[in-house]
Amino acid sequence: QYVRVSSDTPPRVIYHLMTQHWGLDAPNLLISVTGGAKNFVMKPRLKNIFRQGLVKVAQTTGAWIITGGSHAGVMKQVGEAVRDFILSCSHKEGDIVTIGIATWGTVYNRESLVCPMGGFPAEYVLDEENQGSLSCLDSNHSHFILVDDGTHGRYGVEIPLRTRLEKFISEQTKVKGGVAIKIPIVCVVLEGGPGTLDTIYNAITNGTPCVIVEGSGRVADVIAQVANLPVAKITIALIQKKLSVLFHDTYELFTESKLVEWTKKIQDIVRSRQLLTIFREGKYGQQDVDVAILQALFKASRNQDHFGRENWDHQLKLAVAWNRVDIARSEIFTDDHDWKPSDLHPVMAAALISNKPEFVKLFLEQGVRLKDFVTWDTLVYLYDNLAPSCLFHSKLQKVLLEEREHTAGSKMPRLQMHHVSQVLRELLGCSTQPLYPKPKHTERPRLSIPVPHIKLNVQGSSLRSLYKRSAGRVTFTMDPVRDLLIWAVVQNRRELAEIIWAQSQDCMAAALACSKILKELAKEEEDTDTTDDMLALAEEYEHKAIGVFTDCYRKDEERAQKLLTRVSEAWGKTTCLQLALEAKNMNFVSHGGVQAFLTKVWWGKLSVDNGLWRVIMCMLFFPLLYTNLITFSREKRLQPMGCLARLRAFFTAPIVIFLMNILSYFTFLLLFAYVLMVDFQPTPSWREYLIYFWLFSLVCEETRQVWAGRAEVGGGRGRETPLWMLLGAPTQLMSPCCSSCHHLFRKVPARGNTRSPISEARVSPWLHLAWPCIFAEENAVGLVGFSQEVSGVWECQMEGVLPLGEFPVGFPGVAWHLRFFSFCFNISVPFSSSLKSPNVPGVPMLLPRCPHSPPMPLEKTAQAQVTFGSARVPTHGQMICVVSPLYEAHDYTFQQVQEHTDQIWKFQRHDLIEEYHGRPPAPPPLILLNHLQLLVRRGLLRRPASHHKLKEKLEKNEEAALLSWEMYLKENYLQHQQCQEKQNTEQMIRDIAQRVDVLAELLDLDRVKRTGVVEQRLGSLEDQVHQSAQALRWMIQALRGNGFSPGGDVPPV
Repeated sequence: QYVRVSSDTPPRVIYHLMTQHWGLDAPNLLISVTGGAKNFVMKPRLKNIFRQGLVKVAQTTGAWIITGGSHAGVMKQVGEAVRDFILSCSHKEGDIVTIGIATWGTVYNRESLVCPMGGFPAEYVLDEENQGSLSCLDSNHSHFILVDDGTHGRYGVEIPLRTRLEKFISEQTKVKGGVAIKIPIVCVVLEGGPGTLDTIYNAITNGTPCVIVEGSGRVADVIAQVANLPVAKITIALIQKKLSVLFHDTYELFTESKLVEWTKKIQDIVRSRQLLTIFREGKYGQQDVDVAILQALFKASRNQDHFGRENWDHQLKLAVAWNRVDIARSEIFTDDHDWKPSDLHPVMAAALISNKPEFVKLFLEQGVRLKDFVTWDTLVYLYDNLAPSCLFHSKLQKVLLEEREHTAGSKMPRLQMHHVSQVLRELLGCSTQPLYPKPKHTERPRLSIPVPHIKLNVQGSSLRSLYKRSAGRVTFTMDPVRDLLIWAVVQNRRELAEIIWAQSQDCMAAALACSKILKELAKEEEDTDTTDDMLALAEEYEHKAIGVFTDCYRKDEERAQKLLTRVSEAWGKTTCLQLALEAKNMNFVSHGGVQAFLTKVWWGKLSVDNGLWRVIMCMLFFPLLYTNLITFSREKRLQPMGCLARLRAFFTAPIVIFLMNILSYFTFLLLFAYVLMVDFQPTPSWREYLIYFWLFSLVCEETRQVWAGRAEVGGGRGRETPLWMLLGAPTQLMSPCCSSCHHLFRKVPARGNTRSPISEARVSPWLHLAWPCIFAEENAVGLVGFSQEVSGVWECQMEGVLPLGEFPVGFPGVAWHLRFFSFCFNISVPFSSSLKSPNVPGVPMLLPRCPHSPPMPLEKTAQAQVTFGSARVPTHGQMICVVSPLYEAHDYTFQQVQEHTDQIWKFQRHDLIEEYHGRPPAPPPLILLNHLQLLVRRGLLRRPASHHKLKEKLEKNEEAALLSWEMYLKENYLQHQQCQEKQNTEQMIRDIAQRVDVLAELLDLDRVKRTGVVEQRLGSLEDQVHQSAQALRWMIQALRGNGFSPGGDVPPV
């Protein structure tokens, strides 16, 4: 079976063909065999080992073998190995998928593969004697993919497609044994030349493990012989020596630059030793190639960045109050007592308020579910116990004061969650809807739950147990993890927020939202240290979002892109991409996966593999759409598209809309220049009226954009309209006013050319085109030069001279403009010497300066001044809008822009793509038809607006599956981060120091215990001596009373 495809065919289409139409099962392993394309000699023993090992690993693992497909070199070796295996086993056991990817233009006798009648199978005969410079296909391969780019006899055309196809297959996930894993890929190399070296280098760069068969010759032997050497010892002289021995036939073709290039590539290959495996014949433990291949996969996978009750309660509360989590683990949470999760809710609240993250982590390990713990009453209680020094607490108090002033009440209103939501919306931006909507009634009914008066003083806050079994109904929140995360983040509690974020399901949106909240709080925070901590924590959450998204993008690109545009109900019906833009997370937006998604949006329903010249040709001559010149996206290519569907899909693509608008602007400017410099008529010509109509369409489009932007902001669906857009529409709206004044006072004689007011009014389109230059990546460093040009235009405007020096002076009438000076005003600014001089290149010296006219009356002068002023105001206003940001950026921002040009461009790229994604497809002035359709649709038919924002509302089942997948990858990301932290030297030192501190504390406790026991015993001995003395005194007195008197003095007792 074979297929003939174009060189720009998407890999997804080919993979769909192989799995759906050919009926191939998804592989468990992908083996890419590369090497010498010409016949070479191998040792018989090595040849047998290679053939047996390759077939064995393919047959036992269910792998696909991909080669070049020709009957020569390493491809022939693979084909013969498969043939021998098939002949030596049954039909069922001999089913090995061997895919040959070759260039159609290099296949000899390819005419036999084409049948006009569609007859299959085709009969292909090997003819090595007459093939010449072409190659025959190896008949031992089971499938072929023939890449056709229209060339003949040109080798290597299939390499880019083969690389993309192998990469695509390796990114697919296959479920085996209940576990979803990506299809692994390994590259096996035999012999080979310069092309093989490039293949090995690209594979190592992409993280693909390679197995080099030593003894096969040329490149394989060069790498195998230096693989065990230190990189510093792999020198040019050593590589030159190896090449002279192994490439003795073609050694003269190696230039000095080629030797340097080979040395660098070999050093880079050897440097990645975890991806490089050398198979040596007779090496212990590597008797077969299949063992080497599996060892390579295992070695690579190891280096990947992947995969009484009251007494007990009292003791636990004391442990929380003392912050001794070690005692709680060893003494309280034992097998002697069975803790219920609901019993831990009160101390959980205490741990949260007193900022004890270790206890929060312990309680979560003991089975506390945040879904059962977080209720509306809990959240209100937590926000009521915010520290007075917290900035968020101050903002909440401000909201409560405003509400009291609004209601004209004397008592401070009770804190409710909609007050918290009001502050959060200020922090998150207008793109989010309120997280906690305001209830219909002012006071929500409190829970009728009997609450025992068990209090615990923790850092000055009184804690009541809010969770007891009750017959009452408790109202839980929509996303308890989100609620606790926000509560921790607004207080800048790093460790606590990290523990809670690890429990979140919508983790990427949560991280981006936390970054936005922290950045906004840092702007208002007065304490410098707290501001730095907030900004550092915001950056950390941005990195978390990037890390999770990177793992998601590696696993599945489409699912990862869905995470970007999925509407998150928990975070105010916004998207991850919108949150990143609101927070200005340039690192996240400039991520390769995000940029790939933006590129996909930019191309619309067109394939991103289309060249720009193809789009331009089809745009200029649309019947080319019905040829194979333009390919559509992978989803659309799998389905047949009608003529109208292809036309609509092409002209609604943002890139096509952008190019059409560019073409429209240049057409307008050419017509504008012609009317300004050539078309001198007593009355306005149709071309001048066309310019007015064109300007009117531009004004309508600017008005639509401002209106749409404000509607989105009002509905909580977009960001605020930029200032330049708000100022652009009025300045363009002034152009018709200037034109009206010009025609109203057309018959008024003037001392100069009366076309100047309308000319100055028409400068605004040039200024409109200047805005993209500010954000262009290649022009970001040249802001100074652009600002100098704009300042030159400003100087000309102040002199009253229209800046038309860029136009060729050969046009009729342009000389009048170049020699035209100020009128109606006596400006004291000195004129440019080049404009004063009559010797203008291309202009006759004796040409009069301006058509003579009689002197202007005084009352007419006032009318001309009105015309002139109405033209100058919008032009100068827009000039200020352009010049001011440029000069302000020059002082401070220039260095920042120069250092982060790539990130800034990728971040600003979204605004351009989003604008043209929602822009009407027709260019000006035809865009008025779209405006008319919009007016009828919204004004007359009252249909809701169809927003073209980059967001997607998923079904519940699909969203649940997507979030579960994201949460799974988040766990992998956290595990990987923990492994890195444990391997960090500083962390190991901290762990040892902590253990030493614990040991010292235990020794101190033991010493205290021993000292207390000795003192107790000494006290006991003193008591006993005292009692003995009293007993002796009593005995002496008793003896004296009975007449027994001692012979001497009685010793004192």
